[in-house]
Amino acid sequence: MPYPEFFVAPMRDELVQLGIEELRSAADVDAAVAGTSGTLMVVVNSVCGCAAGKARPGLALALRHGARPDRMTSVFAGFDVDATDRARSYFRGVMPSSPSVALLKDGQLMYMLERHHIEVRSADQIAAELRSAFDKFCSNGNGGELQPQKPEAPTSPELDSPGSHFLKIQTRS
Repeated sequence: MPYPEFFVAPMRDELVQLGIEELRSAADVDAAVAGTSGTLMVVVNSVCGCAAGKARPGLALALRHGARPDRMTSVFAGFDVDATDRARSYFRGVMPSSPSVALLKDGQLMYMLERHHIEVRSADQIAAELRSAFDKFCSNGNGGELQPQKPEAPTSPELDSPGSHFLKIQTRS
């Protein structure tokens, strides 16, 4: 059963005030993925404390940065259930978590900041992580061209250390 509207409205509004578009249905998610030229950010918003104290404030700080996604959207876990499920279907190879922040290009997951990365960082550290991801995967602000870099996965066992968490996208031959 979803959370009541009055309960999640203030948390949804925090992202709307940042210029982030709400996706309320599975069809909205599919249309955003299909209709976005460039980088699409999908925030999986949540009622939890780490969303309130870390993820949303960190995202707000990161969006003050020059490079940003071409389109910024959100779904709300526990409220927009169908939209959240559909968004997560695009995050192949990643366990569902909320809050989280994904960057997609042409429907392919390029970057994912998951809950376990958020829980161990401050809002400032999350902002720095997102700015790094925006620099790597988003428009440079001069002409909308993507940065010419591919996602890389750290090869050391310190994958869950407070460093960068870029996914290695694997394709089957």
